[in-house]
Amino acid sequence: MSKLWGGRFTKKTDQLVEEYTASISFDQLLAEEDIQGSLAHVQMLGKCGIIPYEDVDKIREGLHAVLGKIRRGEVEFSVADEDIHMNIEKLLIEEIGSVGGKLHTGRSRNDQVATDMHLYLRKRVNEFVDLLNKLQQALIGQAKQHVETILPGYTHLQRAQPILFAHHMMAYVSMFQRDIERLQDSFKRINTLPLGAGALAGTTFPIDREFVAERLGFERIYDNSLDAVSDRDFIVEFLSNASMIMMHLSRLCEELVLWSSNEFDFVELDDAFCTGSSIMPQKKNPDVAELVRGKTGRVYGHLVGLLTLLKSLPLAYNKDMQEDKEGMFDTVNTLQGALQLFAPMIETMTVNKDQMRQAVNEDFSNATDIADYLVNKGLPFRQAHEVIGKTVLYCIQNKKFLLDLELEEFKQFSNLFEKDIYDTLQPEQVVNARNVYGGTASNQVLEAINRAEAATQETEQWVEQHMEKN
Repeated sequence: MSKLWGGRFTKKTDQLVEEYTASISFDQLLAEEDIQGSLAHVQMLGKCGIIPYEDVDKIREGLHAVLGKIRRGEVEFSVADEDIHMNIEKLLIEEIGSVGGKLHTGRSRNDQVATDMHLYLRKRVNEFVDLLNKLQQALIGQAKQHVETILPGYTHLQRAQPILFAHHMMAYVSMFQRDIERLQDSFKRINTLPLGAGALAGTTFPIDREFVAERLGFERIYDNSLDAVSDRDFIVEFLSNASMIMMHLSRLCEELVLWSSNEFDFVELDDAFCTGSSIMPQKKNPDVAELVRGKTGRVYGHLVGLLTLLKSLPLAYNKDMQEDKEGMFDTVNTLQGALQLFAPMIETMTVNKDQMRQAVNEDFSNATDIADYLVNKGLPFRQAHEVIGKTVLYCIQNKKFLLDLELEEFKQFSNLFEKDIYDTLQPEQVVNARNVYGGTASNQVLEAINRAEAATQETEQWVEQHMEKN
């Protein structure tokens, strides 16, 4: 069968050209969205009197038949038919005859493929919001179990101040909340309909774009036909958001890798999320965390790749834009795989709170509180800082920690020290002294957990509402 666009041509397309320019190997993932868009389009053609209703019924029946065959795995897509749009149109014509050729009235593959990708990403974004919400719930679950568990907080990977483990978990809940909000904000740009823009200038047929938008659940329509077919900002935005999510996952992965090492021994990951060594039988490797960390660069690459692709393209559509899909599909798969694994990995993680407490007892992370202690007794902070620096040096030289010092040892550095210094230095006191909004004090962390749980419920409602659009 000749190509659907072959009337202009006198020579057959070179086989190598067909293979090089075809996109069916990857854009077949858009089959469901392509048929979804076509069903709304043909219904509009009938409503507007552009084609007879009997043809609309035949085409709709044919599209459902083709969709059934695709879902059952009975269709072998053809490279000769280039892309998912041409493949489906050919299958439709084979199913119902030449009337299937009327489906493409009033549209172009340019606005068709853009519509498919909007539909595809709209569904994926909703799924990712749901997966992030489940990850937040897993982190909140760990936080609720460890509101009294204290571990060293770090800066420069050096012990800095003691914090609650729950506070540390809630930091990631906050990060993923921003990720959720970015995805939700991007939804309104994804949920904009390009269909009806034609190849670049619109169409001469009296179409009803608002009708199609309503049928497909789009909230807005592109105002400019050139922009509609050439815009890939919504994919760039998705790749940017995905990169941010992967970056946050990777930071948590790095901590899980460190914490599960013998050197830290703060947590143990469940056996189901680790692997062993082919030569060293004692090994338990945090492979999932390492691989998520590694795949982050892959997602970054897709973002930079698409930005580079688009930077010099004139309006409107160019064949270069076929390269917008593989990176998007791969990012979806990469992010989906990471998020599906992460929530259960966090849920099943064992926290070694005694080891964390021992680490806090054997460091100088309570030094800042001694400085604050002296400030409260009237010493300027800069002088207090120097006093404590000398005190810590004395401890290091004498192989002691601050709580090991006798009161007389403290007094050699400042007469302001009294017996209440030992209360100030207790890890629980150090933690709960940070009783400010967003601080690590236990009551502040409990309030943060309550706020986060309310936010997860709001997110669940958002997901349910937007499932209806898909």
